[in-house]
Amino acid sequence: MMQTTVDAARPCAVCGTFYPADKEELQTMIQTYLTEAKSVEPKEQKALIVPHAGYVYSAPVAAVAYKTLHKKYKNIFLLGSSHHVNFDGVSLYNQGDYVTPLGKVHVNQSIVQKLIDENEFITYKPEAHTKEHTLEVQLPFLQSIYKEDELSIVPILMATSNIETISKMATVLAPYFEDDANLFIISTDLSHYPAYEDAKRVDIETLKAIESNSVERFIETIIKHEQEGIANLGTSACGWAPLITLLTLTQNKDYTYELLEYKNSGDTPYGDRERVVGYGAMRVYKSDTNSDEKEFTLNDEEKAILKEIAKLALYEAVEKNQRISIDASKIPQKLKRHLGAFVTLHKHGKLRGCIGRFEPDQPLYEVIIDMAISASRYDNRFNPVTPDELKDIDIEISVLTPRKKINSIDDVIVGKHGIYVEYNGKSGTYLPQVATDMGWSAEEFVRSCCVEKAGIPPEHCKDATLYVYEAIVF
Repeated sequence: MMQTTVDAARPCAVCGTFYPADKEELQTMIQTYLTEAKSVEPKEQKALIVPHAGYVYSAPVAAVAYKTLHKKYKNIFLLGSSHHVNFDGVSLYNQGDYVTPLGKVHVNQSIVQKLIDENEFITYKPEAHTKEHTLEVQLPFLQSIYKEDELSIVPILMATSNIETISKMATVLAPYFEDDANLFIISTDLSHYPAYEDAKRVDIETLKAIESNSVERFIETIIKHEQEGIANLGTSACGWAPLITLLTLTQNKDYTYELLEYKNSGDTPYGDRERVVGYGAMRVYKSDTNSDEKEFTLNDEEKAILKEIAKLALYEAVEKNQRISIDASKIPQKLKRHLGAFVTLHKHGKLRGCIGRFEPDQPLYEVIIDMAISASRYDNRFNPVTPDELKDIDIEISVLTPRKKINSIDDVIVGKHGIYVEYNGKSGTYLPQVATDMGWSAEEFVRSCCVEKAGIPPEHCKDATLYVYEAIVF
């Protein structure tokens, strides 16, 4: 490992401005933030997303994420965007350790030098690090949680706006991300400088895009905000390059993004509501794949929450032509699982609208909102629901449990299981009641889904990947 000295260390650049330069004052401030931060259920998390503004603005939000850290990590990879230097590449600090008023933070120079030596787009540019705050402001939190000999960081500044370079960085970091001994921390603020209400809307849309675990949806959301011409909006997320890096590492894999806290500078005593910056705290963890996952259930309280969300969404859409906004931090984690669902409306016992989504590409509570609105407006078998009808409408929700891959048609239980088939880019699904309504055997059920719904040639039905799921109806 490269030897470092105090003389070679990177001194703090924003102590005394972004956070106190006095050691005791800083220690007291951070412990207060951590004590006052809400507690959340422990998880084996792979990454945190935290803000990086002055502590009086963003530290209460960041503290919620840092309070979740209970495990010691071999290395903590800190990723942030360069605010002072732009070039098509990445800069890693290879000159020694970082220093804050709380002491020295060890930089794993062996990893840093390996990344520089093996990748042309990764270098050390002194001017990128000298004044940069985005990584530095995270260190006092980490120093307050871990002892000096327990903390090893890899400081990464991304100065590129080239998607290809960002993709290459994700590829380079993948082996380290897959190692459960490492933690990734993404440093980013959200919207910059719009008015308070504009910031809330933009930030929630950005956070939902991140929650979707989709690079494409995140980029589309950022572009959408740019094209809307929102007054004074400079960016939706200054750390968009590190965020895309993280999403590239997690998308199409079973990771969950959980929003822990959201506020903007207008929520503080120091902020101007005409010109704010948004702050979000999130954590990322592998979705549970144990036996509890396979037997997904909803208790009465969780069902009641979904019913209330569906009702509010229906009334807001029909009476005000608006989509309700939900505080995601108050939603139970199980209801943030990416699951398909149907919402069915009945009037005096007769069908009045039914729309569903099979693909689990959004948190469940968001799917319920969208499907309640769609069932009232976009079921082309019916006219849109009117305000006068609302008192006579009953709502039925069908939540589709996580899909489970099976190896044989013999594992399909007619009447209990819905099926999803996939082959050569083609896919299709049938709800559980289709087989019973049609009087089909399991073999007829699967064959019809393959041929009629998915368009898979009959001779390849036996080659299709087969999944089963159940519908929780209430």
